[in-house]
Amino acid sequence: MTVHGTRLDLIPGTLCDERMWSRLAPLLDGYDLHHVPLHQARTREQMRELIARHSAPKTNLVGFSLGAYLAIEYAVAHPERVNTLVLIANSCKGLLPTEIEARKRIVSMLEKNAYSGMTRHRLRELLHPDHMTDASITGMIQQMAVDLGKDVLLAQFTTTIDRVDYMDQLHTLPFPVLVVGAEGDQLVPAADLRDMAARLPDARLEMVAEPTGHMIPLEAPGALAALLHAFYRSTTSP
Repeated sequence: MTVHGTRLDLIPGTLCDERMWSRLAPLLDGYDLHHVPLHQARTREQMRELIARHSAPKTNLVGFSLGAYLAIEYAVAHPERVNTLVLIANSCKGLLPTEIEARKRIVSMLEKNAYSGMTRHRLRELLHPDHMTDASITGMIQQMAVDLGKDVLLAQFTTTIDRVDYMDQLHTLPFPVLVVGAEGDQLVPAADLRDMAARLPDARLEMVAEPTGHMIPLEAPGALAALLHAFYRSTTSP
């Protein structure tokens, strides 16, 4: 496999579609990017089916947030189908208790009210303070939320709040793994990422140095692209 033309199968996060990668994609010139339309799924089983259907038989899987958790789930179930794995802003332990409670509150409100998009409070949980006034970032997140809407958000929240802790199964994944996180991510503890990397047989952990919160592909696309280029150069054949 060579870097030029390498296929990457991208799985977005909650209430995201391929626009989640829109600031990163131009920086991955030469790669063959394929998008898993996670928003089309309404059940956990449909999510697994979409990943299988839209990924290569031997995949270079790149997951962000919920997409990264589902990528781990897929890799644990089908390690023979994975060539490399990139996990961005995700803990395979599942959600923090505070995040579980936040999501339950959101589900309760959604079931009783119309959905008009993401609140500023939720944006503050997702983004680094430096990016709260960047309309190119907040606008993209808000537009995805409005376009995908209430049904997608409810389906993704209700079917993925309960998550298996895969920490004790990471040692079964023999392929190269890149774990990417940020100290400013309010949703994913850096300690979890370090623990994940330590348990994986062939892993590297990279904490993005520039200011970013949870939404790394939108907040720090340049830094993320550099990490991906280095990772795939080191894992490809001459």
